[in-house]
Amino acid sequence: MMEQISYYFRNLSLIQIIDLILVVLIVMQLFRALRGSIAFNIFLGALAIYILWIVTNRLHMPMMSEILDRLVSIGLIGMIVVFQPEIRKFLIVLGRRSPLGKNGFISRLFQSNSLNKYIVEEEVIDEISQALRHIQDKKLGAIIVIARSDRFEFDTNTGKMINGQVSAKLIESIFSKTSPLHDGAVLVDKNNLIAAGIVLPISDSTELPGNIGLRHRAAVGASEHSDVLVVIVSEENSRFSLASGGKLRINVPIEEVKKEMYHAMIS
Repeated sequence: MMEQISYYFRNLSLIQIIDLILVVLIVMQLFRALRGSIAFNIFLGALAIYILWIVTNRLHMPMMSEILDRLVSIGLIGMIVVFQPEIRKFLIVLGRRSPLGKNGFISRLFQSNSLNKYIVEEEVIDEISQALRHIQDKKLGAIIVIARSDRFEFDTNTGKMINGQVSAKLIESIFSKTSPLHDGAVLVDKNNLIAAGIVLPISDSTELPGNIGLRHRAAVGASEHSDVLVVIVSEENSRFSLASGGKLRINVPIEEVKKEMYHAMIS
């Protein structure tokens, strides 16, 4: 077996080397995307079966190859179903970072009315910042989802459609204890407050601290499924937290929150 492996690597062509490097890079990206989630163990198991399948084919083991052939062919469809959220997250990140994505240099080159866009979104950030300070002072809880792109992968119909201009007073009224919508999230897209009282998907990441509440897990879940920045105000300690790309930052100063909102809406 070792002789076959050494022979294989000695006779690699340039195309085969590039092919091998690309496969390693894809596996590394999948590893990073899945790390900390329940699906990570499934990924490791599927990778082990795939490696075993290659080895049995190289060693000409017909019975094991036949069994693993069936597992690999059936498992491909199952993998797409199991890893649907992770695949979607991977494609969102890929599209966002590509030259043709929303933040790519080609897209920026052809954007019109950029100055007017920045002025409007700066006003929106100021309104949200005012609302966050007042919510913190009143010791209320809040969760504000800021869309980075035009598509967000959660159901806004779980809440109440608002479709109004973003204002500090409107956000404060939504999260007041007497409001029937205060337990859900609000969604902000550009200069519009789209909906309030939205139920967000709950994250099952094992990397999250055990002492965080449902509001924080929902914020991370939203950032796992969609290209969004989520701002959380804790009802227990009035501290700000941020969720983005499936990661959670706790106890973030208001200046840092404002900076991240700039990056999400303007950069």
